[in-house]
Amino acid sequence: MSIEYPGKFWKDYELVDSGDGEKLERFGEYYMIRPEPKALWGKTLTASQWEKAAHTRFRPGAGFGKAGKEDSGTWERLRRTDDQWYIRYNGAQDGLDFTLRLGLTSFKHVGVFPEQASNWEYIYRETSRIVAAARSAKTDGNIGESPKPKVLNLFAYTGAASLAAKAAGADVTHLDSVRQVVTWARGNMERSRMDGIRWIVEDAMKFARREARRGNVYQGIILDPPAYGHGPDGEKWKLDECLFDMMKCVREILAPKDSFMVLNLYSNGFSPLLGETVVREAFGLGHGADSAAMLESGELALRDRTGKTLPLSIFVRLKR
Repeated sequence: MSIEYPGKFWKDYELVDSGDGEKLERFGEYYMIRPEPKALWGKTLTASQWEKAAHTRFRPGAGFGKAGKEDSGTWERLRRTDDQWYIRYNGAQDGLDFTLRLGLTSFKHVGVFPEQASNWEYIYRETSRIVAAARSAKTDGNIGESPKPKVLNLFAYTGAASLAAKAAGADVTHLDSVRQVVTWARGNMERSRMDGIRWIVEDAMKFARREARRGNVYQGIILDPPAYGHGPDGEKWKLDECLFDMMKCVREILAPKDSFMVLNLYSNGFSPLLGETVVREAFGLGHGADSAAMLESGELALRDRTGKTLPLSIFVRLKR
């Protein structure tokens, strides 16, 4: 198991301090205070230093702590703050470069999960590997360009992972059940001077099952499912009940060679070992039964200025 952090080369994001159930972050030019239940320790900076630095603070509402309402609340503006602004991710690898619009939503989210930067790097690297393999497999008699690898991003939110795959040369399908965030993701693509991503507003499980019935396969599949959720037609998603079935569907639509899968989970009840076991059993890997598949798991975390580590999600990655 490994612990991964965003690279220090990313200048548009920083976790300044954390503690007492909150985190102080910088997104571009703006500093903000947001709730963070995993910050169980004390703050390093004083409360007055936090208030002096912050442009805005998220105040949880009455529904905070209830299933499905954990993030409800309002933003308190402490200094002038734009409703929307942009940050850039210029990755560690040449060509991994995109722009994201951020905004003060009615929840505590702003449009990006910074700890996911390690997954973006992995997606770009693995997509590039598959693109290179396709080029090298071409024979002298082939005419035209090599086929682009197909990458499916499920529960795709505002699309940073989709942009990472697109930047590497993939044919990307971006799916989310919320039309507004798909529109947000499309704007991020256009701002990043990319095009050609396929946009779908649908329930992820329903789409995956249909693709399996049709025999469609993808060279890359990315999943970042919530603990609870609803599809556009009222379909219910509960992570504990649906994840294993979802992973069995993913097994059916992931190409058996030159492919990858990234699963990210935020649920507090999930460990890297649990996530890895779910994937291993869903894919029928057993204990080293598939020597052509490489499985890795770990945690994604942020480190503040004083070195405190804030773990935020777990990942499982499968490479073929």
